[in-house]
Amino acid sequence: MSPRGTSDSSCIFCKIIKREIPASIIEETPEMIAIRDINAQAPTHALIIPKDHIASIAEADDALELGKLFQKACDIARQERLVDGYRIVINTGDDGGQTVHHLHIHVLGGRRLHWPPG
Repeated sequence: MSPRGTSDSSCIFCKIIKREIPASIIEETPEMIAIRDINAQAPTHALIIPKDHIASIAEADDALELGKLFQKACDIARQERLVDGYRIVINTGDDGGQTVHHLHIHVLGGRRLHWPPG
């Protein structure tokens, strides 16, 4: 992962982390923040975002830190009572559907999700 404290002044997620843009925060730790997606694609749509600016999972190099992000995604799914199932998604790069180039995990649930996703 990137050195602690890195951010990008043009990144919307970095601005949310710095409280320059409001967000509906679900949970926060020193390393990450979980927020509700303003463009929700399911009744529950949360984003788990590391506080250090990492452009995508392709640039992440710390397996332990990635594991913590995934664990937090599972914790949020439990908190949101997604007992019938949920989907965890990481979009990578423009062709992968990544619209904000700051690593983040989507947690989607609360309805039946179909495959393929799109």
